[in-house]
Formats: sequence, structure tokens, C-alpha cells
Amino acid sequence: MQECRRRLIVTGQVQGVGFRPFVYRLALERGLAGSVRNAPEGVIIEIQGPPGRIEAFTSDLREKLPPLARILSLVWHDLPPDPDEKAFTIRESAAGAGHNVLVSPDVATCANCLADMADPANRRHRYPFTNCTDCGPRYTITRSIPYDRAATSMACFPMCPACAAEYADPLNRRFHAQPNACPVCGPTVWLTNNAGATLAEHDPALAALARELADGRIAAVKGLGGFHLACDAGNDDAVATLRRRKSRPSKPFAIMVPDLDAARRIGEVSREAADLLSGTVRPIVLLPTRGDGPLSRLIGPDTRETGVMLPYTPLHHVLFDHLARVQGPDRVPALVMTSGNAGGEPICLGNREALRRLSGIADLFLLHNRDILVRTDDSVVRPLQDAAGPTFLRRARGYVPSPVPLAVSGPCVLGTGPHLKCTLCLTKADQAFVSQHIGDMENLETLAFHREMLAHLADILRVTPEMVVCDLHPDYLTTRLALEELGLPVTRLQHHVAHIHAVLAEHAWTPDHGPVLGLALDGTGYGEDGTLWGGECLLVDLRGPRHERLGHLSPMRLPGGEAAIREPWRIALGMLADLGLDAGNIRPAWLAENEKTAAVVAMMLEKNLNCPVSTSCGRLFDAVSALIGVCPRIDHEGQAAIRLEMIQDLSETRAYDCPLRADTSPAVLDTRTLFAQAARDFARGVPAPAISRRFHLGLMDGLAILAGAMAGTRGTRHVALSGGSMQNRTLARELPDRLRSRGLTPLTHKALPPGDGCISLGQAAYGLWSRAGSSG
Repeated sequence: MQECRRRLIVTGQVQGVGFRPFVYRLALERGLAGSVRNAPEGVIIEIQGPPGRIEAFTSDLREKLPPLARILSLVWHDLPPDPDEKAFTIRESAAGAGHNVLVSPDVATCANCLADMADPANRRHRYPFTNCTDCGPRYTITRSIPYDRAATSMACFPMCPACAAEYADPLNRRFHAQPNACPVCGPTVWLTNNAGATLAEHDPALAALARELADGRIAAVKGLGGFHLACDAGNDDAVATLRRRKSRPSKPFAIMVPDLDAARRIGEVSREAADLLSGTVRPIVLLPTRGDGPLSRLIGPDTRETGVMLPYTPLHHVLFDHLARVQGPDRVPALVMTSGNAGGEPICLGNREALRRLSGIADLFLLHNRDILVRTDDSVVRPLQDAAGPTFLRRARGYVPSPVPLAVSGPCVLGTGPHLKCTLCLTKADQAFVSQHIGDMENLETLAFHREMLAHLADILRVTPEMVVCDLHPDYLTTRLALEELGLPVTRLQHHVAHIHAVLAEHAWTPDHGPVLGLALDGTGYGEDGTLWGGECLLVDLRGPRHERLGHLSPMRLPGGEAAIREPWRIALGMLADLGLDAGNIRPAWLAENEKTAAVVAMMLEKNLNCPVSTSCGRLFDAVSALIGVCPRIDHEGQAAIRLEMIQDLSETRAYDCPLRADTSPAVLDTRTLFAQAARDFARGVPAPAISRRFHLGLMDGLAILAGAMAGTRGTRHVALSGGSMQNRTLARELPDRLRSRGLTPLTHKALPPGDGCISLGQAAYGLWSRAGSSG
């Protein structure tokens, strides 16, 4: 029989996902000889056999992929047959392998592994580190590439004979599963007090923890990408204690429940939400909260949504099994699972670090000895009905380090990210790799995490940045990093322009598509004129690339600067003063509560002392929220705007006027008039829910009018929407419809948050287009 030989080179997410075992089994099924190995170019497959079988194999390679594998490119060429090749083998990785191979994100425990854990006769019964090629840790345990056991934190756990036999058996689902382990040879778990003294080990440690949590204790639980702080989500005293110790007065907590039935007792679970909750990622999913649910009222006092996730590690599953036994069938087992950190620092990574940083918060520590190499928070998403995917609020575990495909290729560019909700981005050819959520760049610990992630991503991608793009703000730590530490050519890009470039990157926009309008709506960003922007209508053209500020919201003063963000009643007072309205006649409760400070603020406004000017959409929301007494002061970002959105009377149909002043350049959307109508309604005693709805309707109408007017003069019908204000459910749902009604096509985020978590992508994409423009 005539034989031929073919070499195939595969790039993409083909490490740590059972790809080589899949290739091996496919070759055996087709009766082909040859080999598969990791190499610098990607995964190299050589197959030999009858031509028809080789064609079938090549077709199957794309069509029958393992669930977690993802092929970016597949190229092949024919070779002379090797008469000595009689079998198919998996070969050792070549030196320098993995340059074009993607590391897989971490994956939730699969059904087969759960069945193993539930079987008393199985040697992995209740073992909290069970995994296979279809599930388990990947990114968070990877030190370097290629993804082999020696390059992970499992290197220090030699496999026992039983595990080694599974690993070597091509018909076993743990064939070449790098984290493969069992109670004999794998990691172990133990429970300590907050002084580090061991209280229990192995399964009794999880049983003891369940009892302690049911009794109201707070525990630090070591998970996949870091520590959680956990307590009974139905216990008011436990939740209040956690809030006090963590200095988190009202910001909502995420919770974990054992299954979809429990999730449905807590929130409204749509089909899209159910798919997210029970899928391979298992992020925190925001659900509309049920009024009759079993949770403490302190879980999310400011919101009508609850962040819910299902167990995604074997450890979680065993813990909930014990908790159900302790609490009995009448309780819905639900645990607060919030990030294990304090004071805005990164999530804790190691055992000693956690005992040092969290011993003032947690009574108990559930520890294990499988090192976490890459700290990664839980992802947070909001499901959208009939949408292609959810809206991201935080992109981290389960999604990182999967790339965003770009429409431009070039040298490695680093986007250092913003100040708040920071991520960083590295490009490799036509792929953008955005890091997990790093946090707010307000302390040295987070700066160190940023440096840590830059080094790690560059290592696993095998890239070296050739240029850096950072923010305009001179004092941001990310700007100083770019200018002072890296020694590379630096381009500085305005914050809101980066927002719009991020949307265009996600949509694979090219210069041939033409320019795009961008509405960038958020809390703040350092403007090109030195003022604070945040409600911007921009024209962005990838030819150049170039941009222009076409319009913005009415400027408002922020008396006291940062103090006005913490106490938005100051912004409301400033807007009333600028409108010539006497706050004393309107009589908001906050005026009497802050009488002395309000007098000082009034003097500052009169003399224009320390009153920076902003066009921020977020600050406008804050001002209205404070004006009508919904949230005069805040203790976490977005609190005033979230409360204002949540109280809307959706039966209200009247919209406030929000006229466009197009006789200036840039044009001004007159949001002062919008605010004035809210103030007059409040003075007349109109209920706050009606005012909130009228404000939302008026603002959205005004934004659509602004976009329509500018599109008509600039020859584009596409409008990119970005910025933290687009996380507002009302704006996210209703503003695109208003744009469509004017014949415009909205472009929204698909793979990244509309908030500042997308900025690094916009920076990096801008850098690539600027290189492409200068070379073309």
C-alpha cells in the first residue's frame, strides 16, 4: 500500500488541554505512524500512512478538538516517508518549545472528576486536588513554557506508580495531565488558627472548617489563584464582622453556592446566567436578587444584584458537601467568597503571606502545599439576554491568558494600563494578551504585582517589548513605570481615546472601515487640555492613527478635588451654585448634616479655590444621586451611581431635556440643564425614583442626539461605546437602541470590561497602528 508522510505545525491553545493525547488517540484510530511534540514553532505532528487516512486525520484535527483546545493556525507540508516508522509516539518537548503555544486558562472541575470524588471505592474519593486533561489548574500553576509538569508548581510532587500509569496510558483521560495527583503523591490540605497552629489535616480539615463556618467564624481559604475570605452568607453577625475587619462598610460581597438550584433560591437565573454559572469558567455572575432569598441583608446593601458563583475546584466541592451535612437539608449552603486581601492590596498568594496579611481578619486558615504561581482574582460578568456573550466587569480567572485577535500585526507593544482597575497588555504578532485584573495602582504592593505580571507574561509569550504606550497623566505609577524604568520608546495616549481604541481592537477594526465616533463615559481621565475628562464624544481614525474631541458634557466643578469624589454632595452644591440655585431653598438633608463644611465649600466655590473642572459622566451621576439624597457620600467607587440606577421607577416615561449646544467647538451636551430639572423636581417633592428615571432617559436621549449630530458631519455611522458608565445596566441596555433608532450602529465591548480594565488593550493596539502608520 502506498504511504506518504506529512508534517503539521499547530499553534494556539494546545498545551494543558489534552491536545497531544488527543492527537495520539486520533493517530491510533486512523492507523497512522509518526509522532507529536512541542517545539518552538508550536506543536509539531508528523504522520505517516495511506493518503486517504492522512487527509481524514487532518480534517479530524480541526473538527474533533478537545473541549478546551483552540487552534489559531494549522499549516502542513509533505515529507518523504520513513520506512522505519512503525508506531505513533508522544515525544519529549524540544528545547525552547512553546513559543507559539498558548497556556490554557484555569478550568472548573469536570463531571468525570466529580464522579471520581463522589465514589467511595475510588482512590480519589473526596480528594481536593483531583483533575484531568479536561479540567483543573493551568495558568495559575505555570512557571514557564512548554507546559510540562517540570515547569509547574506540581514539579515537587513526583507521581506514584498508579498516577504514573494513568499519565502514560493513552486511553486514560489523565494521559499527560500535568497536574495529575492523588492522596498518595499529591498536594495536601490542612486547617490552622490565625497563629498558624495546625488544627486538622486532609478531609477532617475541610469537615472542621465547615463546622466553624456554620458557627459564624471567618476563614481564609487558599484556592486556585489566591485566597478567599469566607463566612456564612446567611449569618448577619458573621458578615458584619467580616465587613468591620476588612474595612468594607457596604461594597457588595460575592457568594458561592453548591449548585444551580441554590443559585435560583438567591437570584433570578436566566438561561444565559445558568450557562455561565455551570460552564468551564464559572465566574462570578451578577443575578437580580430575589427579595425572599436566604442571604444576609448585609451582603449587598446598595444593590439589587448579587454576585454568585458555583464551586470551580474540587476543594470547594468537598467543602460544600461537608457544609450541607452540618447545616442540614433546610438551609441553602451559601458562603461569602471575597478576595483575600486588605487595604486595596493584591490578593494573597502564599501561605506565609496570607498568615501575615490576613490574621487580623480571619479566625482560621485553610492551607495547602500546591504553590500558586500567578495570583488571579475571580472574573465578574453580567449576563445579557440574546447577546453573543456577557458584559465583563472584571476579566481574570478562567479567561486569562486567552488572547484578543487583532487586525494588525507588528512588534511587541506594551500597554501599561490605567491607574484604577489596572491591567497590562502585551502584543505578539496579531494577538493581544491582556493580563488579569491587577487592581488600583495606589500602593507599592500593586506596583510590584504589575511588574511581576509583566515579567511573567513576557516570559510565557517569549516576547520582549519594543515600545510602550502609557497614559497622559504624569503622576500615575503606570506612567512613571513607562518613562523611568523600562528604557523603551514611549508613546502617551489620552485615557478616553484608549477606551475607544480598545473597542475597535475587539471588533478587528481596520483603517479601511473608516473613522468611528466614540462615546467614552466614565469617572475621570486626564484630558489633553489638562482638565478632567469623562463624558467625551471623540472621532477616532486608525489612519495615522488620529483623533479629535468633537463634544463633551457640560463642565462641572469638583470642590475639594478628591474630597468631592468621596462626598458627591459637594459636586451637587457646586452645580447648584453655578446654576444660580439656592441650596437652602431646595433643602436637601445633606445640607443640614454638613452645615459647617458646606459653608467652607460655598466659600471655595465663590473664590474658585481648589475646584478642578470635569466633564465626567460618572461625577454627573454622583451629583444627581447626592442632590436627591440617595447617596451624599460614598465608601467605594461607583456607589452613588449604582444606588441612583437601582432606585429608578421604570414606569416613568418623561425624560428631562438635555439640549445640544453645537455652536461651540467642541460641542457641549448641556447636562447642567438636565441637573437643573432634577433640582427643581426635587424641590417640588417629586419622588427620587421618578427623578432618577427621568435623568437616565434625558441623558440617553442627549447622548444619542450628540452622536447623531456629530455622525452627520463626519461621514460615519458607527459609534463605539466604552467607559465605566457603560457598566450601568440601563445605559448598556437602552443607549444602543437609541443609537440604532437614529440609523447608527453601536460597537460595544465583547471580550473585555467597558471600564478601565480595557485601557491597556487600547493602548497596545494604538501602538501597533502607530507603527503600521509610520512604516506604511
